[in-house]
Amino acid sequence: MTLSSMAASVAAFQHFLTTPLDTLLAGPQSVSAEDQILALFRRCAAEVPAYRQFLQASQIDSDRIESFVDFQRLPLINKANYMQAYPLPERCFGGSLRGADRVAVSSGSTGLPTFWPRSAEYELDVAVRFEQVFTDSFRADKRSTLAVVCFALGNWVGGLFTTSCCWHLARKGYPMLVATPGNNKAEIFRVVRELAPHFEQTVLLGYPPFVKDVIDAGAAEGIDWAQFKPKLVFAGEVFSEEWRSLLAQRIGSDSICFDSASLYGTADGGVLGNETPFSIAIRRWLAQRPEAARVLFGESRLPTLVQYDPHSRFFEVYRDTLVVSGENSVPLLRYHIADKGGVLSYTQMWDFLRQHGVGSVRELGLDCDFQARNLPFVYVFGRADFTVSYYGANIYPENVTVGLEQPDITPWVTGKFVLQTRESTDGDKALHIAVELLPGVAPEPAMEPTIAAAIRQQLLRLNSEFANYTPVERQLPNVTLHSFADPDYFPAGVKHRYTRRSD
Repeated sequence: MTLSSMAASVAAFQHFLTTPLDTLLAGPQSVSAEDQILALFRRCAAEVPAYRQFLQASQIDSDRIESFVDFQRLPLINKANYMQAYPLPERCFGGSLRGADRVAVSSGSTGLPTFWPRSAEYELDVAVRFEQVFTDSFRADKRSTLAVVCFALGNWVGGLFTTSCCWHLARKGYPMLVATPGNNKAEIFRVVRELAPHFEQTVLLGYPPFVKDVIDAGAAEGIDWAQFKPKLVFAGEVFSEEWRSLLAQRIGSDSICFDSASLYGTADGGVLGNETPFSIAIRRWLAQRPEAARVLFGESRLPTLVQYDPHSRFFEVYRDTLVVSGENSVPLLRYHIADKGGVLSYTQMWDFLRQHGVGSVRELGLDCDFQARNLPFVYVFGRADFTVSYYGANIYPENVTVGLEQPDITPWVTGKFVLQTRESTDGDKALHIAVELLPGVAPEPAMEPTIAAAIRQQLLRLNSEFANYTPVERQLPNVTLHSFADPDYFPAGVKHRYTRRSD
């Protein structure tokens, strides 16, 4: 590390540790988010070898990109045309990994991982998202807090990224103790029983279905969650407001918009945005007004709705999918993350609410003196490709296909299937796979458990996220067998879709 890079790192930490949250969220007053992204482009064109080659291959002269309008005409990058096309060091500043000190891993559709190096310095940008949740929602700047990290630990982004950001908050002076049992329920319960009585509140951070499993299993083992004033931080899944209400009831929450928050994060970009009490109140209001939600989002289903800092992560929309730009060890410039969604400014959101009769935050169920932060919104339906999210793991159809291609199974099935997650009346998630039988093959009792076991075996082999995120007791999929050309799942004459929205 050079003296200049050391000085820059020290300055970044000093800035984070000594700057109040309000000032951090205000952004640099002298530079717009658009100008900041344009400056990042110029830096990448000069200092990132892979991006320079990418521009040359696209016959783009970087010197001609002079305005934000020019920037918006640049080709999108994605895993196929950029991340997998150029060596990892060449995608970093200076063409070297020397500026990074940690790495996250995400699974690919073939089981081959994608590595995302980053540095603690760049991590500070993401730590602000955690600080926003812990301050604005949980008042953790004033309350002693036990933060229990329930994400899987290891190279996967959720656990250690969350832990590191919480440590940054503790170092900044938040009265917080961070415990890291990971996704081990017995260890989580041991931590809660021993440590939670010594704190004013306990925060559980994890994937939504796993956090619910923890709450339900803990209650069954005699843990009185309400006495610990629990708060919940989620990531990786879209859930309903009915589901949030169910969990709020089970933890004894009396302030539902302030007792939980979901993060919108990815391995490649870090945490891109976070729920706020304001965004939760809006989403809960919309959940009771499906027609209004359809007007706002263009679909009848309810997406995750978060606010974001455009100086940290800059969003654009391309054909109803999200494109993000932001500085990192592997910087992202118009990176297509394949999430279906859109962007709304703070003003656009208020205009919509007023058009539908909401004139104040009180009408959304918030106190009249509540001050919402003037930050834009991004909404996310989930992956626009054919993955299904389950306990935070992206489940790929290709992985399921391998399970159906085993020698003892191929005499029964066509290879077609429909993959989806289903939620029980009690709010528990299960992985459901409808499988098409060959013509003339009748279902037999041994088929379903045999197919389910084969699919689980291949998911564990090919998909490291599934293996490490999903509790063992939730790994066996629910398989149902359907006759050839079943009209509900495999109608003849139409293009088959291997995934379906959750019920």
